[in-house]
Amino acid sequence: MGPCRYSAVIEACCLDVDVTSLVSGHSTLIGDRGATLSGGQCQRVSLARAVYSDRDVYLLDDPLAAVDPDVALTVFRRVVLDLLASKTVLLVTHQPQVTTVLSHEDQTRCDMTLGFV
Repeated sequence: MGPCRYSAVIEACCLDVDVTSLVSGHSTLIGDRGATLSGGQCQRVSLARAVYSDRDVYLLDDPLAAVDPDVALTVFRRVVLDLLASKTVLLVTHQPQVTTVLSHEDQTRCDMTLGFV
């Protein structure tokens, strides 16, 4: 893994603007428990760390809950449908726009099961 993957993950998680606004950019230390970041930024950083690790299976428990719906949909498309397209992903979410995307646009790209509790 190298700089190309790092940049792709940062962009997919919509962190590129956030990183440029940090005092030391990519070298900025994140405070204890992410104290210097918003809830949405913390979730996107956590997702970026997981995606960058390049595993075969991802268990994602509502990783976009603290992110606004438009950003959540962008991150979902870029991360789950693009970067993790060849991986096994179990995604639990309360975001209905994600199920709409899966239902209409990407049926051929995903084996999906939609469940509601």
